[in-house]
Amino acid sequence: MTMHSSRRTFLAGGLGLAAAYPVQSKSHAEEPKLSYRTLGKTGLKVSTVGFGCMITSDISVIKRAADLGINHFDTARVYMGGNNERLVGEALKGHRKNVYIATKVLKRDPKSAAADLDTSLKELGTDYVDIWYLHDIRRPGDLTPELIEVQQRAVSAGKVRFTGFSVHMNFREVIPPALATGKFDVLLTTYNFALGTQVDDLVEQARKAGLGIIGMKAMAGSFRLPGATDDGFQAKIKAPGVPVAALKWSLRNPLMDCVIPSIKDMEELDEDVQVMSAPYMPADEKILSAQRDFIRPLYCHGCGECAGACRLGLPVPDLVRFAMYSDGYGEFRLGRERFLALPEELRERRCNACPECAVQCPNGVRVPERVQKAQQLFLA
Repeated sequence: MTMHSSRRTFLAGGLGLAAAYPVQSKSHAEEPKLSYRTLGKTGLKVSTVGFGCMITSDISVIKRAADLGINHFDTARVYMGGNNERLVGEALKGHRKNVYIATKVLKRDPKSAAADLDTSLKELGTDYVDIWYLHDIRRPGDLTPELIEVQQRAVSAGKVRFTGFSVHMNFREVIPPALATGKFDVLLTTYNFALGTQVDDLVEQARKAGLGIIGMKAMAGSFRLPGATDDGFQAKIKAPGVPVAALKWSLRNPLMDCVIPSIKDMEELDEDVQVMSAPYMPADEKILSAQRDFIRPLYCHGCGECAGACRLGLPVPDLVRFAMYSDGYGEFRLGRERFLALPEELRERRCNACPECAVQCPNGVRVPERVQKAQQLFLA
């Protein structure tokens, strides 16, 4: 079985669902109707589908997205070893006044974070970014007063218009204390059908505090349903499946101002633009119900319950996510890059050293299997 990297390899799960979604030729497709929402107290009018640039390598796709009216583009200093910002900046040269660019910093040291912002501005070819996130906040202690002050100084200097923080896990530990600081304008959070309504109350708290809300990880790992094989089979029953339904699920929440799926090619771009005018339907829920069952043993919800539970001290959520990058997104290079960034002593510890796993995932993830998969993939 060949593992393809594109979202286009997803299927609705069988011929019955394919029949429920007849394929429409591009010649008969309606012109896309883009929708926009106000990003909280920032006042920015953002397209409800933004452009997640993390794994994009085709500059023409970004340019066309801006031409179509997508106006929010999300990148980060760490994406593609720093090269993603340069790609995004080049692509949006002629659109800068009409688009909103967000980037992120992973550094926790204030001096290093400030230096990274200057590098980001240089690579993006702009004097300012519209949103600058403190990225992947995992515990309240990550949001030090000194780091927050770096953001505030950047705003005062005109390098940043609005401040934000991003959360992949430990939502209940991180979001309320971050909101209590009163220093942020935008929340970027994992939000998808696999999590369901688990973070809805936190999103509501953020909105009451005036923050704009942007959702990421809408595809919940992009794992394929059973039955997807090769392109020949795909062509016979090709139909909108998990990616379309997943994106519609996130946008069904009016508090979700924008969702930023990763977009790799023109076909994905066209598909995502069309979603902006498509309501969430019972048929979409049927597709996602099957996908929830399929990914339950594979997809980490980021709840944080396993933190510190591994007897070997392995970073379980990270390793599960790295494996997902490879066999979900089809991004082996990204998964291996993140794996090799771990301390050497953690990379060398083998999951199968314990006779019985101490980590019991409340969401049903088969932790030993996924951790060992990451080690097998990236140590080969």
